[in-house]
Parts: sequence; C-alpha cells; structure tokens
Amino acid sequence: MVKHQPLQQVYEKQLCLSFLTGIYGCRWKRYQRSHDDSSKWECAWFIILCSTFSLLLFWAYFWLEAHNDYNQFNWLLYNRSGEWKDGTVPILATTAVGFSYITFLMILALCHISLGQQLNLYWIHKVGVLAALITTVSGVVSIDDVWGDEWDIILISLQSTGPFLHIGALAAVTALGWLVAEHVVRAERTKFHMILLLVYLSVLLALYMAPLAISSPCIMDKNSLKSRPDVIGRRGAPMLAPENTLMSFNKALQQGVSSLEADVTVSLDGVPFLMRDRTLKRTTDIAKVFPDRQHEDASLFNWTEIRSLNAGQWFLENDPFWTVGSLTGRDRNRIRNLTVCSLVEMLRLAARANRSALLYLRRPPPEHPHYKTWIMDTLWAVQRSGISQKRVTWTPDTDRGRVRGLQQTSLEKLSVEELRHRGISSLTLRYSQASNKDIQDFLANNMSVTVYPVNEPWLYSVLWCSGVSSVSSDTPQVLRKVPYPIWLMSPDKYCLVWITSDLVSIAIVIGIFIFQKWRMSGMQNYNPEQIMLSAVARRPSRDVNIMKEKLIFSEGFGIIPAHPLHHRQ
Repeated sequence: MVKHQPLQQVYEKQLCLSFLTGIYGCRWKRYQRSHDDSSKWECAWFIILCSTFSLLLFWAYFWLEAHNDYNQFNWLLYNRSGEWKDGTVPILATTAVGFSYITFLMILALCHISLGQQLNLYWIHKVGVLAALITTVSGVVSIDDVWGDEWDIILISLQSTGPFLHIGALAAVTALGWLVAEHVVRAERTKFHMILLLVYLSVLLALYMAPLAISSPCIMDKNSLKSRPDVIGRRGAPMLAPENTLMSFNKALQQGVSSLEADVTVSLDGVPFLMRDRTLKRTTDIAKVFPDRQHEDASLFNWTEIRSLNAGQWFLENDPFWTVGSLTGRDRNRIRNLTVCSLVEMLRLAARANRSALLYLRRPPPEHPHYKTWIMDTLWAVQRSGISQKRVTWTPDTDRGRVRGLQQTSLEKLSVEELRHRGISSLTLRYSQASNKDIQDFLANNMSVTVYPVNEPWLYSVLWCSGVSSVSSDTPQVLRKVPYPIWLMSPDKYCLVWITSDLVSIAIVIGIFIFQKWRMSGMQNYNPEQIMLSAVARRPSRDVNIMKEKLIFSEGFGIIPAHPLHHRQ
C-alpha cells in the first residue's frame, strides 16, 4: 500500500531582499518578485535614473566648488531683485535632498541587478526621479543665464581635485566590474553582453590613461615652490565686520593682510568715500533716514548726508555670511554704531599699519558736479591721508599719465608689450582669467600678478603653486590658517601613485571575472533536492532563490509525491 504525503516546503527568510524590492518597486511579497528580464520600459527608467544621478553629481560638485563665490552670487541676485537674501540656502538644501534620494535609488537598482531581480521602479519613485531631473535641468539653465561665467570654477577646481577624483572614479568603475562580469560570463551570451563588455573596458582604459590629461601646478618638486602669496583684505574682512568700514579694515589688519582693497566713489560735494553698490540701500539705513531717495545713486548725496547714515545695523540684521552668531558683544555694539568710511580714513589706517592700498574707482554719473574732476578729487584725498604714493595701487585705465607717482596695475589681461608701453608692471585679474601658463609667462617677464577673489584654501593652494605674488580675499581669517599648500606631490611620486592604482585595478578586475566564471560554472550543477522558484528552464545559470523541499516518509512504505503545494507569502 502506498501512502501519499503532501510535499512540505520550507522557505528561507529573505529580509534584505524583501527590503530591496519593497523600497524600490513596492514588491514586498515573495510571489511579487521575478527573475525575468526587465522590460524595455523599466530599462529606459533605469537609464533616466542614471542620467539624473550623473547630472545631480555634476550639479552638487559645482556648488561645492562655487563656495568660493557665494557672496558674488548673492550680490548678483540683489542687483536683480533689489532685496538681499542668501540665495544659496534653498539651492544647497534641495540639491542635498535630491542627490541623497537619487543616490539611494541608484544603490537599490544596482543591488537588484546584482541579485538578478527584475527592475520595476515604483510609480512614486518615477515621479520623484522626473521631479529631480526637471528641477536640476532648470537650475543649470538658470545659472547659465544669471551666472554663466562661474562654470569656469569646475575646470579650475580639477587642478586641485583631479588626482583624487581620478582615484575615486577608478575605484567605482572597478567595483562595477562585479555586475558586468556577472552578466558577461553567463553561458547564454548575447550581442548586448558583448557591447556591455566593450563599453566597460573602454571606460576602464580611459580612466587608466586619464592622468595624462590631468594638469595641476601642485604636481611639482618642493624646491620649486615659491614664497607664500600675500593676502589682500578685499573690502577689509567682510565676514567679520560690515564691508568697506573702518572696523572691517581693522579686522583685516588683525589677520595679517599685506594690503587693503576698497571701492571708491565721490560724493556730491567731492569727498571720496567707500561704497561697493551704486546705491546706499543695501549697506545703510537710508530707507529710514531718506526713504524717498533710497534708489538714488550714492554719489548724489553730500558727505554730511552720507555720514548721518548707519553702516552697520544691516550686517547684524541680514547676517550675510552667517557669522554674526560668533561675534562678541563688544563687536556687536561697535557694529551698531558704524558709519560710512571715507577714503582718507582708510588710507590713514593703512599708513599707520605700514600697509598698502588697492583702489577700485567708480566714476560718478554725467550729471554729477565732479564728473570731470573725480580723479583729482581722489588724488587730493590720497595726498591728505599722508600715505606714501608708492603704497597706493591705481586701477582705472583713464588718466594714468596724471597718477605717475602711484603704483599702476591693469584689470585687463594685456600682452606684456602693451603693459610695458603703458608703464604697468602688475596685473589684477579674476582667477578665471589667469591660467597657470599665463601666470608663468607674466612672472618670466617680471610682471607681478594679483588674483581675486580667493576665499577657499584649495584655490589659494593652486595659485600658490602657480607662483602668484598676492591674492585678494573676502576671508583673510581663513587663508591665514593655510601655512602650506593643501597638497604638493612630486611628478615621480604622482606617477608611482598613478601606476600603482592602475595595476591594483587591473588585478581586481581580472580577479572578479575569474571568480564570477568559477561561480557561474558551479551553479550549473544543482543539487537534485533543490528546485528553482522561477525561470529554471530558461535561465539555468541565474543565481536564484532555492526552495528547500523535505520529503516525509511513512515507516515501511514507498513514496510517491503528490502535487506540490505552492505556498506564497
């Protein structure tokens, strides 16, 4: 007599797999999962996800490096809107959230591919991916319109981060070899698998040779490193006190700057004073004192009216650099009582400290009574201050013949011959205008180069290695803490690092392919007591979940298994 016993099936708990498929595609149950090939539609969504991740990675890197120019960005927004606000905060917040979310989905998708699970992105995630993609594209277009020249910071930053990004990218692509090998070494190779292998090897080869295209002035012998560049206090130390005020210049001197930089304009009665903006609205309380004149040109006020304005309260209220919280009570009280600074006051301070001054002059409008005499008014203020003329650097290109006693610098990148013809021996350039080659050419012809604005240690280090003589900075308190370039590596040592990282990557990739080949070949011979849950006949080499079966024997009888019971979670 034969007794039929039901087949008892015992499933292994797969909490991690349930988590992956549940979060990514809302497939929490075992029967909802599949090892079938992903549909073309889901593959397209995976490509969109990868594109969004790449774009967000670029966007996040841009804003990380653009930290050097956040103040300039906010100033541009102020000139457009008329209201001062930190426009970087919402951008950084949305970028951090979006990048974290898309990165998490990318990790889940790669885990699906590694485990042989079918990709099936949940519709809510699809909406999120599209929202992140559209938002980032809109941001890129907007920045290109408002702040297009800032894209140069990416190429410049690669001089500092390039060698490290190369190693990071090499490690990431090497790790992806696990997924590529898993698909390529399968028995049923297709044309797609061969194309995938070819693309992967091409990317890997490009990364192996990438250092040939990496150029950084910090790859040099230590003996060739020039002296530390001088730091110029750009409008003083505007993160520690309101810009272009005596307190700001005093703070800059406390940080050891070699020179003070200021923006100069001329009042209605011919007094040169310091003001960056065209109007007095942003940095004074003119809205309270002269509410009907807050949009007028700053030069159309006489000195008595200008002197009556408060030039510090705005700093405490707006906290433009998020530094007010670190100020002492004494400093806050001093800031509350600050007034607009005249050029004579600033130059006298520089003379007492035995420091130089770099002046940016703005010509008053044509209806101004001193429209034709603004240069003479400025020179008269220089003479009254008592500072040595050799310590004052003149930037305007107009009437240079009348200011022969002052130091001459050009804000325009001219040829060496043209500079000599004009009697100019130095240049003051934005960092995006001064390449390493340009700096070396000017230095070879005894032309000193000052670069602005330099607020980040990495940029200061790159320019230090390039050999610039001085930099103009909003953050002298930060650069003061950089006694040596962030990194400096000899060419021989860099070549050693390059070759070593390539060899390690090659060894790991070869090892991955050998291991995956051995692993896949071993999986083709299954234990007779193991039954695959799905797609056994069509893909015998796929690593799938195994259902354990236990046959229950009755004592003294043979066994004829009944139809299996299909249990589902």
